[in-house]
Amino acid sequence: MMSARARAARRGGFFEGPYGRYLLPGVILQSVLIGGGYATGREIVEFGAKYGAFGWVAGLTIFAGFSIMAFLMFEVARRFRAFDYRSLLKCLIGPLYPLFDVVYILLAILIIAIMAAATGEILNLTLGFNYWVGVVLIIVAVGVLNFYGEGLIERFKSVGTALLYLGYITFATLVITRNWDGIVATLGSGDHSLQPGATLPVVVWTGILYVGYNLAVYPAALFTVRRQTRLRETLGAGLLAGFLMTLPWFLTYFALMGFYPREEIFGASVPWLEMLGGYGVWMVVLFGVVVGWTLVETATGMIYALVARIDQNLVDVGRQPMSRRTSGIIAVVTLLLALALAQVGIIDLIAKGYTAMGYAMIAVFAVPLLVRGTYLIATGKGRGATEPVERLPERA
Repeated sequence: MMSARARAARRGGFFEGPYGRYLLPGVILQSVLIGGGYATGREIVEFGAKYGAFGWVAGLTIFAGFSIMAFLMFEVARRFRAFDYRSLLKCLIGPLYPLFDVVYILLAILIIAIMAAATGEILNLTLGFNYWVGVVLIIVAVGVLNFYGEGLIERFKSVGTALLYLGYITFATLVITRNWDGIVATLGSGDHSLQPGATLPVVVWTGILYVGYNLAVYPAALFTVRRQTRLRETLGAGLLAGFLMTLPWFLTYFALMGFYPREEIFGASVPWLEMLGGYGVWMVVLFGVVVGWTLVETATGMIYALVARIDQNLVDVGRQPMSRRTSGIIAVVTLLLALALAQVGIIDLIAKGYTAMGYAMIAVFAVPLLVRGTYLIATGKGRGATEPVERLPERA
């Protein structure tokens, strides 16, 4: 008799096979993570590159943190069949789970606001769009993706990841090869003149804090865990997720080291645009397309995780999940709230807002996942099913 996994693979093809179990969770996490400040290069400046030759230590810390947290989340979700963040947090912090709701919603709006602040500037400078034309395009795209749900989102993000890595490898290769001597000089001399008082513990803590506030993107991948049935799948998926999430960080970091500590690069809202300025219009346009795509992915993933949480709550009380129309409306309203916040400016949002929310996310998610999650896994609690789980009913 055909197993549930075999039936799922026959129905879903490529996405229900090894790609869906091992690589897709990382693709989703990476695609949500890299929007806004990450794609522009601004986050890498604030959380690593400003430390110059010490910055790679933050990068290794970030890789380790992303991988460990991804594995723990995937494995706890698999064992307890917790495919939305409310169900997951009930396993980790019990009746205190609404605290995560508060932090998640605030941080989601903050991250989307950074995305919105970057959108107008990037699409205007690269593709020549009016600021509000770019904003409207983002809103429409995110609304449509949330309207059609998981299937379209998985395919959109898979294509986006391929486009992203093609673009980033191209950008980094051009910039790194042209500025190789500067990179070697910065790393070889130990230059950290932008932060002369920095110590290695400070750099490591910066990496931990970066992982902390980016935990807000993790619930976006929970729906992909339905395909995972074994610990080796969640472990492999966690390591691959950490790699996918950190590789663009290192590419950007090494590119930035060729310009260290020049103010026109390290003080820019969009450092990548400054670094690519001498490569012709075609490269700037390609950057605009890649970053525009990642901005849509970020907003889509954050909002879809919120929608999944609301859907699960409705199912728990015996009601149908939200309609496609309602999901699209929620996406648009969330984006409009973020646009209002975006008027603060991308540099201030990243430098000030992320730090405060990073501490909050560490308190309500990172510590419980590390402590309670490790305990649940080590003691064999909630072993769950050995077959993939069927998805929630499709939205009308």
